[in-house]
Amino acid sequence: GIIGVDGSGSIGILNRSAEKLIGHSESETLGHPLSEVLPELDEMMKSAREGSQRLVQGQIAITRDGHERNLSVRVSAEQTSHSRDSYIITLDDITELVSAQRTSAWADVARRIAHEIKNPLTPIQLSAERIKRKFGKVITEDKAIFEQCTDTIVRQVDDIRRMVDEFSRFARMPKPVIEGEDVADTVRQVVFLMRVGHPEIEIEAEIRDEPMRARFDRRLISQALTNIIKNATEAIDVVPPEQLGKGRIDVIAARDGEDIVIDVIDNGIGLPKVSRARLLEPYVTTREKGTGLGLAIVGRVLVDHGGRIELNDASEIRPGQRGAWMRLRFSISGQAPTAESSEPNRPAGNETTAVAVSSS
Repeated sequence: GIIGVDGSGSIGILNRSAEKLIGHSESETLGHPLSEVLPELDEMMKSAREGSQRLVQGQIAITRDGHERNLSVRVSAEQTSHSRDSYIITLDDITELVSAQRTSAWADVARRIAHEIKNPLTPIQLSAERIKRKFGKVITEDKAIFEQCTDTIVRQVDDIRRMVDEFSRFARMPKPVIEGEDVADTVRQVVFLMRVGHPEIEIEAEIRDEPMRARFDRRLISQALTNIIKNATEAIDVVPPEQLGKGRIDVIAARDGEDIVIDVIDNGIGLPKVSRARLLEPYVTTREKGTGLGLAIVGRVLVDHGGRIELNDASEIRPGQRGAWMRLRFSISGQAPTAESSEPNRPAGNETTAVAVSSS
């Protein structure tokens, strides 16, 4: 795609692929300076104008409507007939690549953390329990404080072990065992278990009575859905009672073409507006005691099933409702689509855009 900019730096042309990448339509940008439409490029444009090299390369991050994208940028200078430099700016969406690199790096960190931290946890816990048993009966002064301190050690060790176990699960995600299964039955089982664990919240499943056959790893998809519903219950828990009313989570499963779609809609606190996509990266969390691995694990499970997770606001599907709308989508075949088959449905950000800019 090409954006043409006149001698004053105002945009004259913006094609559709550029519109999708930068989040502005041609009608919105015609006649406007590039610095207003895409200020994230200011530093690279300055380097291109003032530097001796006619090609400048780099990366930028842009946020539009709460969604962050990472773009690879190439700015090349071209001499025009009017002795003015024009610039060809090539933008390539590398959001998924950057996310995959971060995930890979964090997986290595997780392996190291799990190995180094887990080993001393058991002796620490056993020592604290032994101290409590041996000296608990002979200590008379400040006995309550003694018991409180030893109990705190044991409890905190359990918390650390839980965190390390999550590290291990993320670092050693098993490859899915793809088999013919019933999505409807899988969803009902997960909803039943979560309903038993959270009787204070209405958790309802909306699924057709007939089987919904697909090929997937039942254990992994169940784990992914459980994580999403668990997040929803925690989002509901932090809403003040006077604002909440009755906590509710709706789980809707249906077939959409060659995909299975599972929607989880809650009336909890909702998702952050800024850098929402980063919630899918390891160790990014908005919860005080969260490890930031739940959504990262869900994302990996769905990618391994030829799918993805979508983070939305509940109000997008139910106007006026507070909360989050999480969509789990995966292929009925259980395999990632080929480049050709996925082309029509690929995210709007997967575009390569050439931008032509001239300056005086």
